Amino acid sequence: MAETNDGKFTISQAIDSLGVSKFTISIFFLVGIAMMFDGYDYMIISYTNTQIINDFFPLAMFGGDVQAQNAATAAMKGALSSWSTIGIVVGSFFAGPLSDKFGRKKILTAGTFLYGLFTIPCIFAPNYEMFAVFRVIAGLFLGVCTPIVTTLFTEFTPTKQRSFFITFGMAWMIVGWVVAALVGTIVVQVTTWHMCYAIGALPVLYAFIFGKFTPESAHWCSVKGNAAGAVKTLERIQKRAGKPIPYEIKAENIIVPPVSAKASPAEVWKGKYLKTTVALVIIYFAGNFSIYGVNAWLPSLMLEATGGAVTASYMLAMAQNAASVVANCTTGYVSEAIGRRRNLAFGYMFATCMCLITAAVVQLPAETSFWPYLIAFVFMGFALNYGITAAQPMMSESYPTEFRNSGVATIVALGKSAGILSPIVLGGLKAAGWAFTPLIGILAIPMFVGFLATFLLPKGAKGMDIDDIASADNN
Repeated sequence: MAETNDGKFTISQAIDSLGVSKFTISIFFLVGIAMMFDGYDYMIISYTNTQIINDFFPLAMFGGDVQAQNAATAAMKGALSSWSTIGIVVGSFFAGPLSDKFGRKKILTAGTFLYGLFTIPCIFAPNYEMFAVFRVIAGLFLGVCTPIVTTLFTEFTPTKQRSFFITFGMAWMIVGWVVAALVGTIVVQVTTWHMCYAIGALPVLYAFIFGKFTPESAHWCSVKGNAAGAVKTLERIQKRAGKPIPYEIKAENIIVPPVSAKASPAEVWKGKYLKTTVALVIIYFAGNFSIYGVNAWLPSLMLEATGGAVTASYMLAMAQNAASVVANCTTGYVSEAIGRRRNLAFGYMFATCMCLITAAVVQLPAETSFWPYLIAFVFMGFALNYGITAAQPMMSESYPTEFRNSGVATIVALGKSAGILSPIVLGGLKAAGWAFTPLIGILAIPMFVGFLATFLLPKGAKGMDIDDIASADNN
């Protein structure tokens, strides 16, 4: 949006004038840590499911017969990965309307606190059923948090670096995976699985830190007619950035972009938004099916792939996660360079190819093929996360501020429903005797479907600030 000569400015111009500042970095950490708990919550189950099952269904119940125990508890063990995801899917649906109506900060703070609060009963659950119930309830509030993170990165970062911060911000989820792997590997050896969930309840404390140091989105305040709130946020941004915004920060100087006459969550399924929403749901569902499928069974699959070598299997898992962090950083830069849609199509085709290549590599003898395994898994982890993270900028940039988070939340909710289905499908195939090679190879199918869906998308909002997007949406 062009600058005016009468002292008036948009929220985007104010934020862009500061560039990447101390405030930007503080938001990266404050919002990112909230995202980290999502990654920790999901992955910690993969590292504690055996201990949980053994605790609730001890071997003595089956007369010491390990095979009988495994047969009787296989479905319940697999379902452990799905209980929280069920809550996340349902909670994500509510995240959009709630944060679009009451504000990003309020809902994310409340969701973080309540997620931590309802994780505490999991520590003291007397049986499997109660553990599952509280995992679902905690997941509801974690689901409220996840979509808002993407929206806040979109609304708080400068236009030129927006894609980078959105995608790099998603790396906090992978940090959560790594933390879960370390906690699940080390803590369980010195204490019980209960301590892993005590650590998972820390958001009940972090919510107070987040609420104190994170301002409300100035974009949200402005479109809601809360000019005073927008001014307050800009003043906080300026102070923390350590340099002045080159405009006189007064309510009457803020240019509010055109606001859609209809701003309900249902708008994401209407008119020009319909095709984009459908395409992004397909793309995000496909990516989550592959990533959640791998992660739910990652420790056991890696163990099988390396012939039972525990150290080697964890090295593969950690290397794959490290590659995923690099992928999240890289895809943001490439998105700015070649455009959102091209980058997304490239990412999903790259992931399709790497699933097939990795499936072929694991046919090699495990005892003599550590390095081929390592390289294949690293590139597969890189490719899967590069692809799905490339969707994040398009998710938040495809909708105007007044129902932006409703759009993001809809895509996240429907896309993450794959996290319920995938572990069950792959677990069933594994129980049916499928070898490691076809289990990896089958992941290429959803990624290729996601690649095809990219052709339904518009080019994206590369180079457009939030207010430009809003003006274009309402023209």
